[in-house]
Amino acid sequence: MLLGAVRDAAGDVPALLALAREIGRTAPRPGEGSTARLWELLASVASVDVAAGRVLEPHLDALAILTQAGSPLADSSTDRAWGVFAAEGPGLLLEATPDGAGNYLLNGSKPWCSLAAHLDGAVLTAHRADGGRAAFAVDLHAPGVSCETPLWTSRGLREIPSGTVHFDGVSAVPVGGSGWYFQRPGFAWGGMGVAACWFGGSVAVARDFSSALTAAAVNGREPDQIALAHLGETDRLLASVSGYLARTAERIDAGELSGPGAWSEALRVRGTVAAAVERIQAVVAQNLGPGPLAFNEEYGKRMADLSLYLRQHHAMRDDAQLGALTLKGDRSW
Repeated sequence: MLLGAVRDAAGDVPALLALAREIGRTAPRPGEGSTARLWELLASVASVDVAAGRVLEPHLDALAILTQAGSPLADSSTDRAWGVFAAEGPGLLLEATPDGAGNYLLNGSKPWCSLAAHLDGAVLTAHRADGGRAAFAVDLHAPGVSCETPLWTSRGLREIPSGTVHFDGVSAVPVGGSGWYFQRPGFAWGGMGVAACWFGGSVAVARDFSSALTAAAVNGREPDQIALAHLGETDRLLASVSGYLARTAERIDAGELSGPGAWSEALRVRGTVAAAVERIQAVVAQNLGPGPLAFNEEYGKRMADLSLYLRQHHAMRDDAQLGALTLKGDRSW
């Protein structure tokens, strides 16, 4: 029933946000005993429509962040559509200064704010006068907020443009203290939740591949050894990644990833999932050729959406970060 609703809402941003609000009222939070169910939810939604997963994931992440911070906004937040804006950009700075009444005033600009004009609120990071970065909750309908409409030329995630938002004396509520946003284990858990969405998208691509081979066989074209080898490799990769995600979710709920090692595990998970997804996309595209990319709207959209979404992974730079942690002894081997 849920996945049918996702399919019906695909491409319709207001409908997807309404669905995200509905799901957010009952969806589990990471680290509270049902992390595997949360990741399965994210993967399942992304397997229907990658963009739908891209809408749902930051909404659920924002709700989790407010809960983890013990924010008084957590109880009422499920009625609003949320985003999470933590990216930085050259020449752009968002500053937070105390307003003297316990809150802060935001001034400056924040890049890569997906769907900002459609959202009610956001958890975002800003620079404080003490030099640290901290998280804040902000009402995106407040006076002083202006959202740029970006020139979005990408064929991927076309319904989810990410533009710059400008803040001019906008009141914001602190969420945790200086540095809390990045130091909490939930930062790593959220990063792995994104990887669950990537995984869900790759499952759908694999199903496209299998269905195409079955249809060809029905029409008298049995798959050759190369196609079968690539389908077997795809199956092996999906089985490996799904098992890794399940085990990691169990470790989170068991309290094993609540300390400094959480981020290194997030880098392992994200890198492993990203490599598997890129490989699956490559072998499927090689086998199916240009036809479905040119004439199958659902397949073409999925491949474009997934390719862009996957670029949230920083590839070798993330591996370099993991290598530095490994060299310091943060490893199991």
